[in-house]
Amino acid sequence: MEQGPTNPNEPNDVEKKPETPNKGFIRMKTFPFVLLLFGCVFVTALVTALVMSLGADKQVKVAIPERKEFTKLYNVYDEIQNKYFKDVNTNKLMEGAITGMVDSLGDPYSSFMSKKEAEEFDDTISSSFSGVGVEIQEKDGYITVVSPIKNSPAAAAGLRPNDKIVEVDGKSIKGVSSTEATTKIRGKKGTSVTLTISRPGTDKPFDVKIVRDEIPIETVYATINADKIATIQITTFSENTYSELEKALKDMDSKGMKGLVVDLRGNPGGLLDQAVDIASLFLPDGKVVVQEEAKDGTKQVIKSDSSAHNGYKVKVPVTMLIDEGSASASEILAAAASQSGGIKLVGAKSFGKGTVQTAAPLSDGSLLKLTVAKWLTPNGDWIHEKGIKPDVAVALPAYATMAIPDASKTYKEGSFGDDVKTIESMLAALNYKVGKVDGLYDADTTAAVKQFQTASKLKVDGIMTGDTTNALITAIQKHLKDTDPQQQKAVQLVKEQLK
Repeated sequence: MEQGPTNPNEPNDVEKKPETPNKGFIRMKTFPFVLLLFGCVFVTALVTALVMSLGADKQVKVAIPERKEFTKLYNVYDEIQNKYFKDVNTNKLMEGAITGMVDSLGDPYSSFMSKKEAEEFDDTISSSFSGVGVEIQEKDGYITVVSPIKNSPAAAAGLRPNDKIVEVDGKSIKGVSSTEATTKIRGKKGTSVTLTISRPGTDKPFDVKIVRDEIPIETVYATINADKIATIQITTFSENTYSELEKALKDMDSKGMKGLVVDLRGNPGGLLDQAVDIASLFLPDGKVVVQEEAKDGTKQVIKSDSSAHNGYKVKVPVTMLIDEGSASASEILAAAASQSGGIKLVGAKSFGKGTVQTAAPLSDGSLLKLTVAKWLTPNGDWIHEKGIKPDVAVALPAYATMAIPDASKTYKEGSFGDDVKTIESMLAALNYKVGKVDGLYDADTTAAVKQFQTASKLKVDGIMTGDTTNALITAIQKHLKDTDPQQQKAVQLVKEQLK
């Protein structure tokens, strides 16, 4: 979660105009004035000569506080500059020293970014950017997926929260920072990158080839069903998220909205002020949204206040959806809604990120992203690395978390392994008879694939590859959306409040 400057609107000092001399000023005759001026110059010269005659060691020195803790750093810097067998880039030396200092904190949310990295970081908050669309963090030496961004290539490829990215284009990234990993994963639209994924519950890592694209900047998606229950998904908390959400809510109001499900699943967080403003839509003014706790234990309590947005409030029954990809600002909103608003949470336990970061621009355009505080829920709970448990826990079907089969590979009768088991599970979920789901591509699997190909108007050969694999992935994603058990439970709870 990023937080802006503390006092961005603090005024500058007021400059005073020179005072006008009083008309009754003292007059002095010219000759005595010249003598006085000459005397001042003579005395000044005499003092200067006296000081110089005492030696260089007696000259007046400007007192500069000595920072003994930097002595070792200076010594190493001088040794490298004077003795290293190649010329060195001074800027790289200094940035490396800063990076090492920040890394030594052992905090995955604090980092130093070069000017280029800082520009890319700003893109993710304020505009579109090109890449695969996945929020990551360094955890236990591995780059771990927090959540893929909705409608991004990473989401389409089936990346899931808690996936570990162990290689990028065949090269290990174990031990690298999340900033370095982001640089390796991003690239120009239309280019591809292969991520090697280690997923909890799978026997071995698997490759996912992803074609980079422009990542969508929309953060709010709204629909409404025949019962006038609206679902609004918030995918991240960016600069315009509040305004997007208010617009969507008013649109749903105009369509007769009677109840609302707010979907925070897969939302990796973002800007604190947006989370606070959005919480104010659902809470009475004056209710606690979040508490910030500094390292000295002092707490700043932030309360809901809709006055900045014309007092607009949501007036229909609400439930909220969370899962293991809901982190940071989305957890602030969920906790505030639950503890200060009595809104029910549905789904799975959230990610668990309970710290606040500030992004401090440096003089050369680089950036220091630093954890500056804990955040606590309205009840004073610190959910860091614990997450928020939903009021109603609902699991997704097993196939929803399985690795998506690689469309470039060919699976046919006699094939065996985890990918085949996934194919069988997906076909079974779509009501095709595959026999025993055991990872063996047998005659039953072949028959089921042929039936699927016939229904999808594809070449019927019983082989799972290319267009057939892509069609299966599309079909199962649509099926999950249509039968989403978490969504259905959230809607049910809203309907119960309407009775």
